[in-house]
Amino acid sequence: MYKRQALKLLSSLVVVAALGLSGCGDKKTSELKVGATAGPHAANVQKAAEVAKKNGLNVKVVEFTDYVTPNKSLAEGSLDVVVYQHEPFLNNFNKQQGTKLKNIANAVVQPMGFYSNKIKSLETIPEGASVAIPNDPTNGGRALILLQQAGLIKLKDGVNGTNATVHDIVANPKKLKIKELEAAQLPRSLSDVDIATIPMNYVISAGLSPEKQGFFFESKEAPFALIIIAAREDNANDEKVKQFVKSFQSPEVKKFIKEEFKGAVLPAWE
Repeated sequence: MYKRQALKLLSSLVVVAALGLSGCGDKKTSELKVGATAGPHAANVQKAAEVAKKNGLNVKVVEFTDYVTPNKSLAEGSLDVVVYQHEPFLNNFNKQQGTKLKNIANAVVQPMGFYSNKIKSLETIPEGASVAIPNDPTNGGRALILLQQAGLIKLKDGVNGTNATVHDIVANPKKLKIKELEAAQLPRSLSDVDIATIPMNYVISAGLSPEKQGFFFESKEAPFALIIIAAREDNANDEKVKQFVKSFQSPEVKKFIKEEFKGAVLPAWE
């Protein structure tokens, strides 16, 4: 009889342990890992995480200092969502890496512009000026398109922001010296170059002023200015992902963006 009771007790303990493990697993799956580049993107995601937590979703914010690693981490499954890029960059990444990452919602609008510690207008750019641009494919092309829109260079017919390179420059009347640098290094390059074309998130994280140091910008309707929220095809419709998007596109995050960035960054879901 004692042996039978011992077996029953052992079975009960196994069931309790299993339930305990199951509970731990459930707790783990309630967490969502969201990647963002350091600066305004990470700040916005952190605010969205605060909103999500009130609604029962634990969002872990993972910060990066480059544009490639977040997407790789998302594709590999170590992240669930990323917030830091425009759709042309995402499409180019998918093409280059053979991945299937997906645009699931709009995040913010952040126009790229020209920044300088020496020059204040297009008219005062001297011949032979040095210009730093991002070295990643789509943001580099984006910068070249902006230089063309400013009338400083001419690119081959048919190229656009997703495929333009310095080799596509067919006219450079001011003989600009174009230097390709990692986007995160561009703010620091201002002491060494005349002009840098800098994505807005790095402008803000470096403490630069669009009003004081910037003088030519993309339009707010430019496809490269629109930052998106991305996930994988296999989790794009996951309820936790949808809940995060709802948290990001909330009145609380909208208010935070407008107060924190004073027009340099704008909500893109209005």
